Amino acid sequence: MNDYLMIGEVLKPQGIHGEAKIKSYAADLNDFCRWTTLYRKQDETFIPVPAKCSRVHDGFAYVTLEGCETPQDVEKLRGTQLYIDRDHAMELAEDEVYISDLISCQAVDEQGQVIGTLTDVLQHGAVDVYVFKTPKGSMMAPALKEVFPTVDVAQGRITVNSQRLDEVAVRED
Repeated sequence: MNDYLMIGEVLKPQGIHGEAKIKSYAADLNDFCRWTTLYRKQDETFIPVPAKCSRVHDGFAYVTLEGCETPQDVEKLRGTQLYIDRDHAMELAEDEVYISDLISCQAVDEQGQVIGTLTDVLQHGAVDVYVFKTPKGSMMAPALKEVFPTVDVAQGRITVNSQRLDEVAVRED
């Protein structure tokens, strides 16, 4: 499991005082108001950056990052992914996992055959959609318990109900 969780991305400068508009990947946008240290990744190192959120609005967080005094300073960070350390992450319910912990898990059928590797989780509707890289190309399927009865991020395995998967999966031709 990762020690850091990606929670946002710097989109652009906001205003003239070095504030950044952040696209949030956090489950609760208001968490930006309680986080005082964010991290940016440089090579394989996570660098702490003191941060202060002034507001959240229309699905975005507006944050001042230490070292950003002007719009030009923020512009240099455009596209930078921001992280929090796991100690400051939201507590999860028993059945919940972080998306970042799911990525790279192997989908395995009832016989133990590897179907593919999870590469993305799409969150555009009522149900998340898992995206897998398989030997035959990309495959997408809704993240439903009857399709994926067991998710074990510690082992990096997602168990698949093959029959249900065949009924709902969309595969690349």
